[in-house]
Amino acid sequence: MYKQIPGQKQLLTKAQFVALLLWLVIVTAPTSVSGQKRSGSHARPARESLSAEDREVIDRAIGVVCSERSLDPKGSAPIDDMQKRPSLPLHDPAVVSGAERAQRLLPVARDLVANALRQLSASYKFNRIHSYESRMNSALTRLQAVKRIRPDIDARDNASVFMKNPRTITFGTIFLAGLPSDEGMISVLAHELVHIADGDADSLRPLFHAVGLRASSLTSFRVRDQRAEELTCDLVGELAVQSFITQSPNYEPLPRRLARSIEHNCVDEDDSDEEHLSPRNTIRAVLVLDGTLRRQLVYGK
Repeated sequence: MYKQIPGQKQLLTKAQFVALLLWLVIVTAPTSVSGQKRSGSHARPARESLSAEDREVIDRAIGVVCSERSLDPKGSAPIDDMQKRPSLPLHDPAVVSGAERAQRLLPVARDLVANALRQLSASYKFNRIHSYESRMNSALTRLQAVKRIRPDIDARDNASVFMKNPRTITFGTIFLAGLPSDEGMISVLAHELVHIADGDADSLRPLFHAVGLRASSLTSFRVRDQRAEELTCDLVGELAVQSFITQSPNYEPLPRRLARSIEHNCVDEDDSDEEHLSPRNTIRAVLVLDGTLRRQLVYGK
């Protein structure tokens, strides 16, 4: 449709029509005198898309994540499985071990998240907005203030943060017991730390928005608002695990260690809500966004 301006004539003379066609040919010509393609001040960048090879690698990587979870002695329990388990007391050995692991890894996770946020800020051009420095400084200050892990029976299979007490991450006892590896624990710690870094002021909202836009463009999923924040938290979690693996090498296979960052989403009951993608769609979205992760999972390097 064309916008019609009141009082403007809607019919063109033949001469006017020919002149208009000539003008359109000139301003929309695709090449310059040298034969180079014109960029133009309003040229749009090519829309990013996934190749057939990318899609195949993503499907294979999902299979690796979930098969490794089932074979790994330290594999994380799936979220839907944890939901069905009875509550565990605070003195349960698996809960005590999980709480100690989370507290030990918290300082490591804080530094890894700070680095991952800077990495994503550059990748998604968040670092180019005029308020970037103040936003990031505020986020990192809140991040470094987190000091305590609090086990909670009533929280069951969840981890959460409360802005009225931003120095503490609360873990349900079932969740603590369901994350027996350092990598699995770091991914969840990182997820919650990003929420705290964002804070009441929504310091990281432009980053969440950028990640959500890209995820929506590359998948068929609707990733906006809180879903964008949750997905960014998961993305930071797996980036933190990648860095942790680099800093703490051992003899375990790389795909197994990487799988621990997202394998708790290998569910049978794949439900979603307005604030979260479904667990299996979360795995897919993370792998869509991170080409390095999916290639390392499939090819082992």
